[in-house]
Amino acid sequence: MGKTVAIIQARMGSTRLPGKVMKDLCGKPVLEHVIRRVSRMKEIDEIVIATTCLPQDIVIEELSERLSVKCFRGSENDVLSRYYFAAMDNIADHIVRITSDCPLFDPAVGDSVVRFYKEHDYDIVSNAGALDSRRTFPPGLDTEVFSFPVLAEAFHNAVENYQREHVTPYMYEDPDNLVFHFHGDHDYSHFRWTLDTEEDFELIRRVYEELFHGEHDFFMPHIVDLMIRKPTLACLNAGIQQKKYSHAG
Repeated sequence: MGKTVAIIQARMGSTRLPGKVMKDLCGKPVLEHVIRRVSRMKEIDEIVIATTCLPQDIVIEELSERLSVKCFRGSENDVLSRYYFAAMDNIADHIVRITSDCPLFDPAVGDSVVRFYKEHDYDIVSNAGALDSRRTFPPGLDTEVFSFPVLAEAFHNAVENYQREHVTPYMYEDPDNLVFHFHGDHDYSHFRWTLDTEEDFELIRRVYEELFHGEHDFFMPHIVDLMIRKPTLACLNAGIQQKKYSHAG
């Protein structure tokens, strides 16, 4: 099957919430929580943090070193090239794309997506995808899996800014690629567990205060149960719209 590498993209220069990946969450940076949750996955062989060459992102490299996780530094805006060179540098046969704004990431969900990819003959398997109508998982649990040749094809052929900034649009748009949208047993897409605004952070902070006791042993079922027991939590960021990429033109 080859080597499966989870590449987590991270940078300090977020437009809506600058520095979010290093915000303190229960005594640790957000990115550390993401790394520790991803490291619980069984279907990956390695984790690589893909950040930029900007001086402000040295803190991300330093955190990676402290946690004994590889770090690759590349283009700020051409994230597709950052993924391509990070994958090539680490001899990845298959890439699991995860973003650093997911401190509620569920490794079991991620493993399910990767396992399905390994057991079938699709070019890209995603539980997020390009269309909100296909989603059943909350934003914040996003996992996309694709092979290195599919990544290389996108790297060499994607020309639009949005295709290079958001990594996977070209893969979805290429009619030759077989795409599978991975669904859960229940539709929880109305929840929003990603970190993009202060409202998002307040929700995530409350979830951690309720469920985090030093170990990452709480996952999607526990968070859903908390949301049902305390429905006002979901109201904290209910009005926030998921940021979308825009086509050029």
